[in-house]
Amino acid sequence: TILEEERLELGLEIWELSKITMPVIFNEPLSFLQRLTEYMEHTYLIHKASSLSDPVERMQCVAAFAVSAVASQWERTGKPFNPLLGETYELVRDDLGFRLISEQVSHHPPISAFHAEGLNNDFIFHGSIYPKLKFWGKSVEAEPKGTITLELLEHNEAYTWTNPTCCVHNIIVGKLWIEQYGNVEIINHKTGDKCVLNFKPCGLFGKELHKVEGYIQDKSKKKLCALYGKWTECLYSVDPATFDAYKKNDKKNTEEKKNSKQMSTSEESDEMPMPDSESVFIIPGSVLLWRIAPRPPNSAQMYNFTSFAMVLNEVDKDMESVIPKTDCRLRPDIRAMENGEIDQASEEKKRLEEKQRAARKNRSKSEEDWKTRWFHQGPNPYNGAQDWIYSGSYWDRNYFNLPDIY
Repeated sequence: TILEEERLELGLEIWELSKITMPVIFNEPLSFLQRLTEYMEHTYLIHKASSLSDPVERMQCVAAFAVSAVASQWERTGKPFNPLLGETYELVRDDLGFRLISEQVSHHPPISAFHAEGLNNDFIFHGSIYPKLKFWGKSVEAEPKGTITLELLEHNEAYTWTNPTCCVHNIIVGKLWIEQYGNVEIINHKTGDKCVLNFKPCGLFGKELHKVEGYIQDKSKKKLCALYGKWTECLYSVDPATFDAYKKNDKKNTEEKKNSKQMSTSEESDEMPMPDSESVFIIPGSVLLWRIAPRPPNSAQMYNFTSFAMVLNEVDKDMESVIPKTDCRLRPDIRAMENGEIDQASEEKKRLEEKQRAARKNRSKSEEDWKTRWFHQGPNPYNGAQDWIYSGSYWDRNYFNLPDIY
């Protein structure tokens, strides 16, 4: 139809949304570098994995960490600010036992690199993310290209995976809602064990909304354990035979229900489906691997932030004296938005984007290449994929010749 053709054209025009300047009203007062740091909210799962002697139990914890890392996306419909080239963010959490540094290493395409390490030298967690955005008329899909790597140093083990696709529905009209879907394959490069998790799209009646399920299998593909839950809520493990029997029974019940209901053939709606039941049915014999922490009571007024997200932009005099001038806590448009000064945030965002464009123009005139400061491009040591590797020395606190980006 004509409408579909127009939408397709619109989709092709806006298909690289990252190149578009969005009004500040669509944002939340965090940079994408800070949003990435939210992967670390459930770091206790990495420490727990480190403490376990059984590789299958370690994989269960790593899988729970991979699911928990995307849980903060739930209801987060505000868009984080695009980081400026050379922007950095650091976070040190003694209470959670890690420190992290991230840098915006490329502007077109936008690539953010991060490197976190356990304060007791028990793990390294690193990766680079290029959120490839596609516009589908009523929704925006973000496919987070890039490898994520977790190294458990005490076990000399490395795990790699990529995150699921995230989709925001009703971006033009209606209530915004989020789903994540696609397969996430976590590989233990030492044992050959693999965990394949399927983040399910919501489906026609919303029965599958937010569901995640899959198996841990050894290198000969023998199923060692089944995992199931919701990325917004929890993850359980259970014996694979028990899980398969439950699935078979569940499928039979669903088909009986479907036959008794008259199937509607109306156009597929983009409204948020109401799942059959809010929480996950716990199969007898299951073990809980992870449960989400409840959000603070004022979260809905605060961009649906978690308690972890709420403190990401905090800065005090002591911190200001040690962090580099490229840290996004010092970025004026985000700070203005956090203070509720929307007009000023909008003006500052425009000024910073223009400043970045002018700097890029000057570099191309002098044929000077941009040099990243804390990361360098190279193959991922475990799967060979193109990656950005931490170059070291950030925590020496010796910051000179930093770009003036704000």
